[in-house]
Amino acid sequence: MDPATRLEQVCDVEAMRRINRDHRRFKIDRSVVSALAEPRAKGDTLIGKGAAFRSKGKWYQYSFTCRAAPGRLRVLSFEYKLGYEIPETQWSQHGLYQ
Repeated sequence: MDPATRLEQVCDVEAMRRINRDHRRFKIDRSVVSALAEPRAKGDTLIGKGAAFRSKGKWYQYSFTCRAAPGRLRVLSFEYKLGYEIPETQWSQHGLYQ
């Protein structure tokens, strides 16, 4: 797997883990860091303003900063801010699904 894809995947997994832990009302089963806007990478750090996660059949926007270890196999720090619920009418344009 190429390093850019590995960074996105490790940050997706960390987002699900962290948000589920911090906000018990969510039951996240999917995260897409590039859902609404492409994140930007700076070394081993990925910064995104248009990420989305799915919980209980609904999608929600979030922004994040994810710093991974060299090799991009584990996350060293992850900060995020929850956003709005994404209306179902917008799901298809962003490649989101039920």
